[in-house]
Amino acid sequence: MRLGDEDLSVTMPTKEECKAEALRIKTEYKLGKRITASKEARELTLKEVQDNYIAKNKAVLSPSTLRAYKIYAKTRFPKYQQTKLKDLDFQQVIDDELDLKSEKTVKNAWGLLRTSLEAAGYPVPKVRLAPVPINEVNFLQPEEITPFCDALIGRSYEIPALMLLHGLRLSEMRGLTWDNIDLKNGVMTVKGALVRGPDGDVNKKQNKNATSTRPVPIMIPRLLELLKAADGKEGPVVVIGAGTMLDDVKRACKRAGVTEVTCHGLRHSFASLCYYLEIPERQIQEWGGWKDRATLHRIYIRLTAAGQSEAQTKFTSFFGK
Repeated sequence: MRLGDEDLSVTMPTKEECKAEALRIKTEYKLGKRITASKEARELTLKEVQDNYIAKNKAVLSPSTLRAYKIYAKTRFPKYQQTKLKDLDFQQVIDDELDLKSEKTVKNAWGLLRTSLEAAGYPVPKVRLAPVPINEVNFLQPEEITPFCDALIGRSYEIPALMLLHGLRLSEMRGLTWDNIDLKNGVMTVKGALVRGPDGDVNKKQNKNATSTRPVPIMIPRLLELLKAADGKEGPVVVIGAGTMLDDVKRACKRAGVTEVTCHGLRHSFASLCYYLEIPERQIQEWGGWKDRATLHRIYIRLTAAGQSEAQTKFTSFFGK
């Protein structure tokens, strides 16, 4: 049968069932519940539908999102890039990509493709995605933080690493300027971010969310000391690439003999240390710029080994052992 500009075939075990299914589809169409793809949309290739979406929305997408979308559009589903939408078996597209990339990468790539299909007016098919394994981010235990800080002393990346240990995101740390440092009161005002865009680093005036713009007290004495020694400068407090910073942090971990963490792992370390020190959750949330407490709990606050041991001891003591 034909709905709009689209030819549809209905196959069922019996003639009666086939008629009933066709009637159901026609009813949905008349009620506006079923959207058929236009002839133009069905003739688009997988690459074209994604490129069209990106081109139409590049003005409203964040630089980092735009960069990620361009990479996904260029590199994901390589076997089907030039295949027309009408000829695609989308489940097969997903299954073939899972042979090449991780579950999370495929999920993200499908997210862009699904959104692109919706924008083009092409009915989004139901597909099965493989569950994404939980990726635990390593963080420093409280007893590891002091050796880590000792391993930073005198290094060119000491200031940025200590800022990350105050809960700053990497992009926030890289976007911090000297006019946002109040040395008299010992406060950093986190405002804006430096992120990677399609054509290099881009300064964002707006942070990730409204709560990300925030004052953060400088609580590590060594950081305040270093900032005072460099007082009088203008522009960015730190000039360092994201990749370089990651390598530096990993080297410091190895030198200190502690758990190897990433830059984001230092943000996790900050939250977990605050929790270990029994700092009120509301305060941790404000310092770290988390939008809600659920995010703080779900991702960032994890029991330290010492905390788990103490809890176990308390439980055992209850029974007098």
